[in-house]
Amino acid sequence: MQNPTRRRENTRARLMDAGYAVFAEVGLDAASVEAICERAGFTRGAFYSNFVSKDELFVELATAVAERKLGSVTERVRELRAQDQPPSTIQQIVRAVLDTAVDDPLGVVLMSEVKLRAMRDAETAERYRRWERGVCDRVTGIIRGLAEVYGVRLRVPAEDFARIMLDVWEATATASVIDRLDQEQMRILAVARMEQIAVALVDDLPR
Repeated sequence: MQNPTRRRENTRARLMDAGYAVFAEVGLDAASVEAICERAGFTRGAFYSNFVSKDELFVELATAVAERKLGSVTERVRELRAQDQPPSTIQQIVRAVLDTAVDDPLGVVLMSEVKLRAMRDAETAERYRRWERGVCDRVTGIIRGLAEVYGVRLRVPAEDFARIMLDVWEATATASVIDRLDQEQMRILAVARMEQIAVALVDDLPR
């Protein structure tokens, strides 16, 4: 028999999975707590024992989407640094780091909903700006670390490099969903564009 803590964690996880699907399908405004509960197989009481509102669930989901991707990238950086055979080109570094950073189409739609909500609601906008700054800071740290390890010179400040990479990745993911590309096609296109940016903004590895 599950203990109360594990049962609560499972309930919360199922509600988040249901919210992820419902928000991506119909948007935040059209989504209802009832629809999320029905999708998860729980009552409204179960929902409100885990989340104050659907807005809170929405923000948590958006954060989780980014955390999964950043966690994957961070792990790939660790693996890259541990390799006996270091990369010899900027393109190889980009491919190695981003090879597993695959966007889920529903996640892309969810993040688009977050931005749309931020445009309409001041409180969501402030949360979104804080979250975005945090993501950019983490990506900046990854870029600085890679530049230091491999002795490369950035042609723009690391913060600007991070912002450009994030903007182009997001634009590519959005366009891929609109064009109905699958996840593998999306990954290939996004990595190819990141390689182009890196070549333009970074001096190649010292020989």
